[in-house]
Amino acid sequence: MVNLGIGLLVIVGVIVLLFVLGFFGILVGMYNSLIRLKNDIKKAWANIDVLLKQRSDELPKLVSSVKGYMKHEKTVLENLTKARTSLMNAKTIEEKAKADNIISGALKSLFAVAENYPNLKANENFMQLQKRISGIENELADRREFYNDAVNTFNIRIASFPDMIIAGMMGLREQDMFKVSEEDKKDVKIEF
Repeated sequence: MVNLGIGLLVIVGVIVLLFVLGFFGILVGMYNSLIRLKNDIKKAWANIDVLLKQRSDELPKLVSSVKGYMKHEKTVLENLTKARTSLMNAKTIEEKAKADNIISGALKSLFAVAENYPNLKANENFMQLQKRISGIENELADRREFYNDAVNTFNIRIASFPDMIIAGMMGLREQDMFKVSEEDKKDVKIEF
């Protein structure tokens, strides 16, 4: 009878131990997946940042290639230069996103105005730069989408039960998605 009681106690102890280990394993898994999602957001933004830097490096070349042709379009070139400076001085994701939106708008204006200059359109240097920057713009759009997907997944997870408990203990907060300003959604006005 004593052996049966000890055996039953051992079985109950093993079951409790397995339950505790399983519960601990689930908590560790949730913690690690939340950390992975948080780092996915950082990685996605870093990928956007790389492209912003590449585009920013190309802008002075573009501006210098069009200066001689666009003497009457100083405002377009000045806006592009100011936007680039804003991007270079931006510290936060929000500041960089705002500067990025301004640059995108300025580039649309520049490329649209360039259509009015046949000699410029025939300039091989300008055409290469335009193609390069347009390619970067397309890559940026893809990376922004990836960033927003990462943020969306993260935000859903930290708001879902039971992940919200672990996220609260970790101090994780909802992240902002990359947004385009209302002004950037409007058509670009081009005056000749």
